[in-house]
Amino acid sequence: MTDTPDAVDRHVERWLPVVPDLDVDVEGAVTRMIHLTRHLRAVKERVLADFDLPPHEYDTLHALAGRRGRAAPSDLASDMSVAPASITARVDTLLRRGFVRRIPSTVDRRRVDVELTDEGEAAWRGAMEVQGAEEHRLLGALTPAERRVLSDLLRRVLLVSEQPVDAP
Repeated sequence: MTDTPDAVDRHVERWLPVVPDLDVDVEGAVTRMIHLTRHLRAVKERVLADFDLPPHEYDTLHALAGRRGRAAPSDLASDMSVAPASITARVDTLLRRGFVRRIPSTVDRRRVDVELTDEGEAAWRGAMEVQGAEEHRLLGALTPAERRVLSDLLRRVLLVSEQPVDAP
C-alpha cells in the first residue's frame, strides 16, 4: 500500500463535500478503472497508428490469431459480434495488404477459410507486444501475488456485471 495520493484521491477530495455520503472506496475503484481503461485505450491507439493498423484490422487479426491463425469468416463474425458482410470487407482489405489469405476449408469443401500470413502474424504480434509491455509496466507495480488477487477480485466484479439487472 502506498501513501502517495493520485489523481483519483484528489477527485474524491473534491467530491466529498458535494456528496457527503460518497462511498470513497467505490468511487476510487471505479474512477481508477476508468482512468486505466482510458490510458490503455490511448496506448493501443498510438501503437496501432505506429503499425499502420486501423483498429478494425487489428481486431480481425487478433480474432484470427486467437483461432490459431485460421478460421471461417462466419466464426470471425461471431467472435467479434459483427455482420458477416463486415468480415468480408475486412478480409478483402487484409488480403490486399498481404496479412491473410483465403484457403479451402478442411471440413467443408464448399467453404473458404481465412488464414494469417507470416506478415499478418508479424503485424498483429508487433502491435500486441507493445501493448502488452505497457500492461506489464503498469501491473509491475504489484507483486505476482497481488496481481493474482487483483485478477480474482476483478473477476468477481465482472461476474456481477454479467448478470441481468433486476428491474424495479
